[in-house]
Amino acid sequence: MRHADVENPHKVSYGHLPGFRLSALGRTQASAVGRSLRDSGIRRILHSPLERARETAELVNAQLPSPVPLIPEPALVEAEFGRYLQGVPYWQIPLRRPGWLVHKVRRGTMPGDEPLEKLGGRVRDVILRLAREHPGEVSLAISHADPIQAAWVLLDGRPANEAEMNRKTVHRASVLDITVDEDRVTSVRYMPTPKVNPDQMELSI
Repeated sequence: MRHADVENPHKVSYGHLPGFRLSALGRTQASAVGRSLRDSGIRRILHSPLERARETAELVNAQLPSPVPLIPEPALVEAEFGRYLQGVPYWQIPLRRPGWLVHKVRRGTMPGDEPLEKLGGRVRDVILRLAREHPGEVSLAISHADPIQAAWVLLDGRPANEAEMNRKTVHRASVLDITVDEDRVTSVRYMPTPKVNPDQMELSI
């Protein structure tokens, strides 16, 4: 699952910065995902250590029939390249962070930029480890857009390039339903962001 919508009034790239929590929309999205997964038999939730992912995990967990362990997992953290972009308004990134263009053309060539295989590989490896350690059980892993999209490319067996990163988009609070059989991924199904009623948005937690 990608974390839910984030409170970001100044429209900056937040990367690994602290203090970026879910918006009212995001809290409502996370709770809606929790309700949609209520009967799926989730036994544990692993999440990126960043606040927006941890908060998403807590809200999903609150909707399950019984609370499950919440486990911080460093391998699910945001792309390392986010550190280079963080704190800059989105529209200023091409001007103030010129390495962004190099990143888009040749991902992984700049210092601190992960190749697609490494970025997606760390999420894929968490998924495969969970399947090995807990066969037949359902786990939820909460991460960020780029790591999940890169993992999706690898899980599908698509070419590891930027075009494939952009071909299938993982929206906030959406889920990839992944089935693993004996260390082999047998299906990947995209579950889109749940539609929420603005009148029911959670203003506080």
